[in-house]
Amino acid sequence: MDGWREQEWTARSGHKWTLRTFRLVQVCAGARSRPRLPVPEGVARRAKGRRGRERERQQPLIPLTLWRMNRPQLTHRVAPEMVRDVLSQFRNRIISADEAAERLGLSRSGLYKLYTKYLGASAGGRADAFIPGVSGGDRASPWPKEVTDGLRRWLAATPPYSFAFAASEAQRLFGFRLDRAQVRLWALREGIAKPAPRPTHSYTRRWQRPRVGELWQMDATPYRWFGPDAPMMPMINMLDDCCRFQTGGGLYLRETHAAYLHFLETAFITHGMPLQIYVDHASVFFTGTPDSVTRLQENLLFYGVTFLYAPTPQAKGKIERVHQVWLDRLPALFALNRTTVLELANEHVGSLVYQRNHHEAHREIGSTPADAWRLAERENRVCLRPVPACPWWNFVWSERSGIRVGSDRRVLIGHLKVRVDAKPGAWIVKCDHTDGRVSVIARSPMKDTLPHILFTNRPK
Repeated sequence: MDGWREQEWTARSGHKWTLRTFRLVQVCAGARSRPRLPVPEGVARRAKGRRGRERERQQPLIPLTLWRMNRPQLTHRVAPEMVRDVLSQFRNRIISADEAAERLGLSRSGLYKLYTKYLGASAGGRADAFIPGVSGGDRASPWPKEVTDGLRRWLAATPPYSFAFAASEAQRLFGFRLDRAQVRLWALREGIAKPAPRPTHSYTRRWQRPRVGELWQMDATPYRWFGPDAPMMPMINMLDDCCRFQTGGGLYLRETHAAYLHFLETAFITHGMPLQIYVDHASVFFTGTPDSVTRLQENLLFYGVTFLYAPTPQAKGKIERVHQVWLDRLPALFALNRTTVLELANEHVGSLVYQRNHHEAHREIGSTPADAWRLAERENRVCLRPVPACPWWNFVWSERSGIRVGSDRRVLIGHLKVRVDAKPGAWIVKCDHTDGRVSVIARSPMKDTLPHILFTNRPK
C-alpha cells in the first residue's frame, strides 16, 4: 500500500449519472488508470475469476474532470512522511515524474510546484521536516443570482451557448467578469454540461505579420444562422493578421460583388486601408485568365490594396477560427432572442465584435486585440493608410454597369426616365451605391481625372 486517494464516485441510476458519496480507495504504486465504478450497496458482488475481471474492466470510467473537482488538499489525504518519501525518491531519480504525481494524486504541474518548495526546504536543511502547506480555502463570494440564472438559460438553450460566449455575455450584460474555464467548471458542478474529451493533438502557433495593417485576412462562411429551416446566408469576416483585431463582420443575403463592396468600404472608413488582403481562390477574388483581374480586385488596386492568395484552404487558420467563434455564438443568440431580421441580427453582430475586440483576451497574443493594436501604435508598427480624399471614392465602391442613352437623351433609373447631358446612343456608366443611391457618370473611374456626373440622387 503506497497511499490513499479520495475520489468522488458516481453510480448509474437509470440512464443518468448521479453524485454519490466519497470513498477512500487504495492506490498501487504502479497504478496509472483512473478508477472505475464500484459495486453499489445492496448489489451482489461480481463473480471472481477471469470473467469477473473482464466484466469489471468493461465498467465505464469516471470522468477525470469530475474526479478532480472537490478533492481535498494534499495534507488532508496524504501523510507528510509519504510526501517526503515520494519527493525524495523523485529527487534521486528512483521514480519518474508521472509515477510521483500518481502516488500523490497530483498533476505534473502540481507535482513540480510542490517539488520546488521541497528543494527550498532541502537547501535550508529542513527536508526531514517538510510539510506541504495549505491554501486559504475558497473565499470567493457567490456569483450574483442574475448571472447564474443567465448562465442556466444560455447553457440550456437550443443550441446552447459555448462557455466562452456565456462568459462574454455575463460581462457584457451584467458587468460580471468570468473566464470560460470558470463557466465550464460551474456547469459541470451543476450538472448542466458533460466533460468534453480532450483533443488528440495540439495546435502550433503560426506566423504573423509584425505590423498592423500589413495584412488583413478576409473570408466568408455560409450557414443557416436563423435556424435549420432558414435559408443559407454568408457571414463575411475580416481581421488584422498582427493583432487579431476583427476589422469587419456582417451577415448578407448573398455573397455577391455588391456585398463585398459594402463590407470593404465600411471597414476602410472605420479603420483605414491595409497593404494586402489575404483571400482564397473564390471567383470573386481570383480569375484563371492570365493578365486579368476581377472587378473587386480592380477596385482595390485603384487605391493600392493588393490581394494575397492562400496556397491551400488550411493556410487561413486565423480567419477560420473567427468563423468558428461566430458559428458557436450567433445561432444560439438568435434562437434564444428569436431574431430573424437581418438588420437586427447585424446590430447584435456589431456589439459582439466590439466586445470581443476590446474585452476578450486572445490566447495566442496574451491580450485583447485592441490592446495589441494600441501597443503597435506606441511602437510605430502601424502601416494603415487613411481613406483618401478622392473624388472617385463613392463611384469606385459602387456596382457599375453600362447603359445607353436613348434618342430622347434619357436613361432609365428604376421606374423613371431621367434626362442626362449626353449624346443619344452614347454609352455611360450607372453606379448603384452601397447606401442604395444611384448616380450616372460619363466614364468609369480613372486616376488623375475628375468624375463627370450626369445624374445623382445622393445628398450634396
